[in-house]
Amino acid sequence: MKYITFSAETPAEALKKAQIEYGDNALLVSTKQIRKKTINTTALYEVTVAVDEQKTPSRPRHTGRKIPYGDDEDVMVSITEAARQISQIANVTTPSTGGFGEKNSTQKSQTDVNGPELGDIKSEISKLADKIKLIQEMFWEEKSPSRGNLVIPSEFSEIYKLAKLSGMGSDHLDNIMNLTLTHMPSRMRNSSETIKRYFQVLLRKLVPIRVESEIAKGAKKLIMFVGPTGVGKTTTIAKLAARYSYIQEKRSKVGIITLDTYRIGAVEQLFQYAKMMRLPIEDVVDPNDFNHALNSLGHCDVVLIDTVGSSQYDKEKLQKLHRFLQQSDYQIDVNLVLSAGSKLEDLKEIYKSFSFLNIDTLVFTKFDETKVFGTIFSLIYDTEKPASYFSIGQEVPDDIVPASSDFLVECMLDGFEKKRKEHAKSSK
Repeated sequence: MKYITFSAETPAEALKKAQIEYGDNALLVSTKQIRKKTINTTALYEVTVAVDEQKTPSRPRHTGRKIPYGDDEDVMVSITEAARQISQIANVTTPSTGGFGEKNSTQKSQTDVNGPELGDIKSEISKLADKIKLIQEMFWEEKSPSRGNLVIPSEFSEIYKLAKLSGMGSDHLDNIMNLTLTHMPSRMRNSSETIKRYFQVLLRKLVPIRVESEIAKGAKKLIMFVGPTGVGKTTTIAKLAARYSYIQEKRSKVGIITLDTYRIGAVEQLFQYAKMMRLPIEDVVDPNDFNHALNSLGHCDVVLIDTVGSSQYDKEKLQKLHRFLQQSDYQIDVNLVLSAGSKLEDLKEIYKSFSFLNIDTLVFTKFDETKVFGTIFSLIYDTEKPASYFSIGQEVPDDIVPASSDFLVECMLDGFEKKRKEHAKSSK
């Protein structure tokens, strides 16, 4: 086996030279950029191939056919050819499933699979799979994204694409990729799975979480839920009321206050939930009556406060919420409730408008209505405000979970459906 290098302005051109020279005998080993593109010079890439000397012809080998495509298409043909070879090898290992009269051929296939050729077949499949991966990485190196001095190496292409598709802000993605490239040990970069795990660990460390804790004896927890119209504040309160009073190992006495007297339907819905769970509930219209309602629920360990949905641009409603907080004699945690399906720009705008209420934590709802979760990560990363709960469906009281960085990062990179199934299984 000998190793030969070919260079060209693009990896595809270099690979084409190797194919023209040695045809199918050339096994792609590596590709790298040896000169960056500048104003005055073109980029230069080097491809290294391994050639079995025993199979190498005495003169340059040509395949006898001209492929009428551009450079990229030539390489894609190579990928397709490799995939075809894998398919053919796989067919050898598949026993015939025919009917009567095919028994002998079936037995023969099974004998072949269990024979000494199995190791050779697996080896060939592995080589061809590696070849496809190297070609894909070569394309990435040629067209990889770069911003400023940050260049994403090919071995990070998979995790970069996943993170980008998650909806994470591009500036956040660049910062985190830079951290990963700077601190990740080189010995861990040989496996895409290892790179993914390292990236996941780093993301988890960047997500602050308000851990759910038991309420100390004699202590009180007052939580106000604020946010835009339609994000699910009332349903979230119903879920948490059931969680605190019935589901948690240490049950709490829960009371509810609603300040949302604008929407009759929402008030009736909350009163119905409270009646079903046998929880005390108060409705308040004027900020001056707020303390009276809080005092009437003085026997409760937890008081959950529903508020009117407010557009981030409706300053009058937002100021009224502020007056309720100013009138209170108690310390109240303010939770900003946001829909997971909102665009990052909208999430930032909403947070900015509500931030004067001194937001303590973030609650994200409607996980089941989106496939993009990087926006949540970016908002938390930007604001440095911890998340406290994720509402993952419409069922009351089951579809709410304490926020965790693991849950969010896995939704970002692996999808929500996997986490939904895990939650459903654990709830049984």
